[in-house]
Amino acid sequence: MKVYLNGKFVEQSKAVVSVFDHGLLYGDGVFEGIRSYNGLIFKLREHIDRLFESAHTIMLTIPLEKDELISVVKQSLRINRLRDAYIRLVVTRGEGDLGLDPRKCAQPTVFIIADKIELYPKKLYEEGLCLITVATQRNVPEALNPQIKSLNYLNNILAKIEAINAGYEEAIMLSPSGYVTECTGENIFLVKGKQLLTPPPFIGVLRGITRQTVMELAHHQRLHVQEELLTRHDLFNADEVFLTGTAAEIVPVVKIDGRVIGRGIPGRITKKLQQAFRQVTKTAGVTY
Repeated sequence: MKVYLNGKFVEQSKAVVSVFDHGLLYGDGVFEGIRSYNGLIFKLREHIDRLFESAHTIMLTIPLEKDELISVVKQSLRINRLRDAYIRLVVTRGEGDLGLDPRKCAQPTVFIIADKIELYPKKLYEEGLCLITVATQRNVPEALNPQIKSLNYLNNILAKIEAINAGYEEAIMLSPSGYVTECTGENIFLVKGKQLLTPPPFIGVLRGITRQTVMELAHHQRLHVQEELLTRHDLFNADEVFLTGTAAEIVPVVKIDGRVIGRGIPGRITKKLQQAFRQVTKTAGVTY
């Protein structure tokens, strides 16, 4: 595998950054996870735009223009001969000293990894996922806005550890007020009749690109799509629940905190949205 690192492609074993890089020392940086399907990079422009927005908010200057970065993403797939892949694009503050001051970092670090990914086994897409609500709360937006896809994912990792220790693959994280926010790496939706509901961004939710795509697909299927404050009670009594994410795509949920959701199998609307999503990945992409 060849990895893009600061202007050139190097072998995986040589793709290294300094131990003084503030991305490593402090999680000071931003990233995007991007998918390609059969030679098409899904929603590439949207991912690049979001990367630049995250960087702008933390006052990090990306040393490439958007079109240059798009070109390098395409090269990463071509050079590794990948058509179906997961691309991790990362920009860190760069090498500095042991202090927090970002002014001590002269040049940002940029690297891109293109590889395969399987977040969940195929069986879970067919039979559904069981979730647990964990004690680790979602960061409040005033502390670390979830719209910034930063390298600081410890909040999510702590929740993931709780889920694993309890014997689950994934966890639901609540806001300090007890509202449902999202899972450790995915947005969450529920179906109730003809309604498709998902938590609003202000509660501590990333505006996921797959999330937005699913909301658009649901609208075309005449579902009433709405962002709404949700509680665990709402999830327990939903007809269907599913998760969305770039790596996860659309994953059905059949049980939450021991409560069976709907009939305990992936629901009809979830399946229809999975099919519609597979179709849109064949057209809503950039060739390389």
